[in-house]
Amino acid sequence: MPASLQKTISLLIVDDSELVRIGLRTLLDAHSRNTTPLLRIVGEASSANSAVVEAKRLEPDVVLMDIRLPDGSGLEACRKILTGQPDTKVLILTSVIDDNLVYEAMSSGAHGYLLKEINAEALSQAILDVAAGKFILGPVVTNYVLNLVRGGSNPPTETDKLGSLSAQERRVLALVAEGKTNKEIAEQMGLSDKTVKNYLSNIFEKLKISRRSQAAVLYTTSRAAK
Repeated sequence: MPASLQKTISLLIVDDSELVRIGLRTLLDAHSRNTTPLLRIVGEASSANSAVVEAKRLEPDVVLMDIRLPDGSGLEACRKILTGQPDTKVLILTSVIDDNLVYEAMSSGAHGYLLKEINAEALSQAILDVAAGKFILGPVVTNYVLNLVRGGSNPPTETDKLGSLSAQERRVLALVAEGKTNKEIAEQMGLSDKTVKNYLSNIFEKLKISRRSQAAVLYTTSRAAK
């Protein structure tokens, strides 16, 4: 297919460091020429407020978001962006991680959490995966969460609640983690849309969560622990 006819994934980069933004743009521009779909960086922002403004103006497919910004948290910016633009995906790219940040990111609706040590190829693929609806945790982040789970810290002990799910609920949850929509899950499992919604409602109630992204990260970490 000619490049002009390929689907293009639009990307907004949010980081308070100009050098980081330039570096990301350079790396992604160079690498994305060989990706399918193509990646196109449509804008940059250096603060939480400007991220919200630019996301509204540009309507990107994916926002690559740092957490620590000069006027607030990237996670709060994530919440605001997704409130107004639920179809936009937010991928956290940061240098920080602690006991609560990953789960707070998922609670904010983020579709992934990566550390800045990631290479260009893996970052490009993560952006494409997130644009497709998948949920992404970097390997270091996954290992960190698993250590917390095994150490009995909070909030990762939520993973234990997966044992309360039925086999059918686990199948639904696995498809949610793959980024499937309710309609796609219904078609794949031979169920009605209403039945899938009921399963999701039960899953959310059992896991004490409110977002698909939270469900996905709990499933991802539980699978990695096995």
